[in-house]
Amino acid sequence: MKVLVCDKTENEYIEQMRAAGLTVDVRDDITPEELPNVLPAYDGMVVRSRTKVKQALIDVCPNLKVIVRGGVGLDTIDHEYAESKGITVMNTPRASSASVAELAIGYMFALARSIYKATSSLKAEKWDKKSFEGDEIGGKTLGVIGFGNIGKEVASRAKALGMNVIAYDPNAQEAVGIKQVSLDELLNEADYISLHLPKTEVTANMISKDQFAKMKNGVRIINCARGGIVDEDALYEALTNGKVAGAALDVFAEEPPTDWRLLKLDNVIGSPHIGAATKEAQTRIGAEVAEKLISFSKNGK
Repeated sequence: MKVLVCDKTENEYIEQMRAAGLTVDVRDDITPEELPNVLPAYDGMVVRSRTKVKQALIDVCPNLKVIVRGGVGLDTIDHEYAESKGITVMNTPRASSASVAELAIGYMFALARSIYKATSSLKAEKWDKKSFEGDEIGGKTLGVIGFGNIGKEVASRAKALGMNVIAYDPNAQEAVGIKQVSLDELLNEADYISLHLPKTEVTANMISKDQFAKMKNGVRIINCARGGIVDEDALYEALTNGKVAGAALDVFAEEPPTDWRLLKLDNVIGSPHIGAATKEAQTRIGAEVAEKLISFSKNGK
């Protein structure tokens, strides 16, 4: 089986696939313009968030049998269309869960204690101690929207920190040991809201003006899931009118953003979609990609 690796993958696992008999070519700098000319020669491909696999590309690749996404979301792949063409689409849902969860928890601390502002003040050679009175997160209520692998990891860490955790999942997954509530209940009760669900037609802009109106004054929002789940215009309004005290964003509706208004607000901190960007997660992702492709080459699934 011939596999094209289109995005960064740990070399150890590329060699592991080769040792198992796969022909693996690495083009982790391949451009969207080059893909339609190169990919038709391959049976499988490995992608991350950089490479988009849309219908037009799928249509010119009659030999393509499997797409493996190193990561959680499949929103960069027209996966339903691919599957309708007999192409198997897989991801690595557990590999980066701990890393994303730790980033979300870190962001809660950063918002609660104004760490970014305090650091900036010190770098400006100011000793402005009185301006940075914060809050403890222990005893506060965390509302987790989306209770899959990452949501559960966030919840377990938050409970260990003494937070009261409630969860809403549009797919009504079991929330063992966690009170599962309606979305409206979560919005009404949560001091912190952390998003951990895929972007779909159902979840696009699911947190918008009406939802912000139901939240507590002074709520804090963390989004390490997907851009476009939170309506960014509505979030900007809520951050500037006092409804939302602070937001931490690892993901954006457009990446990289072309509208930087949100990130220029003093009560917003962010990062360039680095949730899975840890050494440990990259190793687990590479291992799971290799495992899935080797299994597919042997068993067709």
